[in-house]
Amino acid sequence: MLVKQIFSVWAVSSLVLLVMPGTTVEAQVAELTVSSSAFADGEAIPLRNSAYGDNLSPELSWSGAPEGTEAFTLVLTDPDVPMPNGFVHWVIYNIPGTATGLPENIPSDTPVLTGSAAIAGTTQGVMGMRNPGYFGPRPPAGAGVHHYVFSLYALDTDLELAAGLAREAVMSAIEGHIIGEGQVTGIFESEG
Repeated sequence: MLVKQIFSVWAVSSLVLLVMPGTTVEAQVAELTVSSSAFADGEAIPLRNSAYGDNLSPELSWSGAPEGTEAFTLVLTDPDVPMPNGFVHWVIYNIPGTATGLPENIPSDTPVLTGSAAIAGTTQGVMGMRNPGYFGPRPPAGAGVHHYVFSLYALDTDLELAAGLAREAVMSAIEGHIIGEGQVTGIFESEG
């Protein structure tokens, strides 16, 4: 009898909580697994993927997208730069929800990708110096190790955002649409 009473109170409390005006129920955000064939999480990003080298965007892959994923957004940030929210190295969005990664060397001068069907329509924003596309690691000499965080967001809608947006505009647009997220972090230290 006691079990029935506890269950009844719980059910009533849950029902009241869900229908009470002004109550917010947060959706659970799935954890995405993000990786790169260029570097392991927490390990050094190769010179070829840095602005000191060939400035090639690294290959990235991911898994664990929840049901209902319509698009992805990726933001690369160096939080070690002494600026509010760090320095933005890449903003790429409108990635199709069926994509499972990005190939190496996404051309920075191509605002909307058209080549591979898997990522057709993917759009690039501007990085911290307001230039489009990827800008690889380039910490100043003597600045020590910097961390480069590739943050991936799964979205419940395809927002079809215009090319050339900055991180702030993209993050504002995807707010309320994130149903999954994950990250991989690489490190880089300049020689000299």
